[in-house]
Amino acid sequence: MGESGGSIIRTAGLGKTYRSGALEVQALRGVDFAAAPGEFVVILGPSGSGKSTFLNLLGGLDTASAGKAWFREQELTGLSERGLTLYRRNHVGFVFQFYNLVPSLTAVENVALVTEIARAPMRPDEALDLVGLSARRDHFPAQLSGGEQQRVAIARAIAKRPSLLFCDEPTGALDSATGVRVLEALTEVNRATGATTLVITHNAAIREIAGRTLRFADGQIVEETLNPRRKAPSEVSW
Repeated sequence: MGESGGSIIRTAGLGKTYRSGALEVQALRGVDFAAAPGEFVVILGPSGSGKSTFLNLLGGLDTASAGKAWFREQELTGLSERGLTLYRRNHVGFVFQFYNLVPSLTAVENVALVTEIARAPMRPDEALDLVGLSARRDHFPAQLSGGEQQRVAIARAIAKRPSLLFCDEPTGALDSATGVRVLEALTEVNRATGATTLVITHNAAIREIAGRTLRFADGQIVEETLNPRRKAPSEVSW
């Protein structure tokens, strides 16, 4: 089976069970999902609902216990460790709650790290410009605010021109005003690059900037909402 209805990534019955001694924890239970190229999807749910596990499986950071996942025509759940590494390197950009920048490198050098191994990267300055940080290119992480560091992390994630941009609590460590600037960077990147963007958050206010919202509970998608009118990040506060 390949693409269904023009989806760029999809899953069928995707499940993940973690074993700890005699204890089994079902983190994900039979999830069916598909995203179209260029979509902006917000994933809501409390801690332990399975949303991070889901994103890690889609991103090739973890392997499924059950079900299947596809990126375009490629079955991710059938790939070797090497295959998953190549998939992540060539197609997926990640943004996490904590920025994971290299402290001894400037903003532009942090972004350049990724472009050195990418197949057809942006120039690092172009990526920084997309997130509104051209003026801070030569600053070190310690000279940048939390929101600026997160925007450098977004620039780093998109500099390799990924088809998929996966963000796990990208505003989790930020106040509302700073978080809005990070969301503006994500919506601009989504618009400018066409990367299919999935954003995990426990913050229900953020759902208003998405084209579609999924809500996870107990390892399953329990609600899916289409947004008739996406709000601009500047219209959102929490």
